[in-house]
Amino acid sequence: QVQLVESGGGLVQPGGSLRLSCAASGSISRINAMGWYSQAPGKQRELVAGITSRDSTNYADSVKGRFTISRDNAKNMMYLQMNGLKPEDTAVYYCSADLFITGSYRLRTYWGQGTQVTVSS
Repeated sequence: QVQLVESGGGLVQPGGSLRLSCAASGSISRINAMGWYSQAPGKQRELVAGITSRDSTNYADSVKGRFTISRDNAKNMMYLQMNGLKPEDTAVYYCSADLFITGSYRLRTYWGQGTQVTVSS
């Protein structure tokens, strides 16, 4: 069984920073692409930032220059450094990973349970 667990969310003032972490655990053979998604109330879940197994990254236009995605393959961890936070960044943030479980050749997508980020004064 595979689990993705996010941490690091919370309440922060506009202009502040947060660092989200995503820990993947379980019978994992290999993790391919990973990503952070956000979902604000009443809106669809959307990609914030993605990172490949070779550390190629992509970002939503709204976060370019403010957020930085990274990963530690040895620890099966992914991070999102969020700087210059704005009220419109308020959302539940989910991590996602495309991975192979041990003994399987099928690539599957797993999701974490989400962590709330609230930007407010």
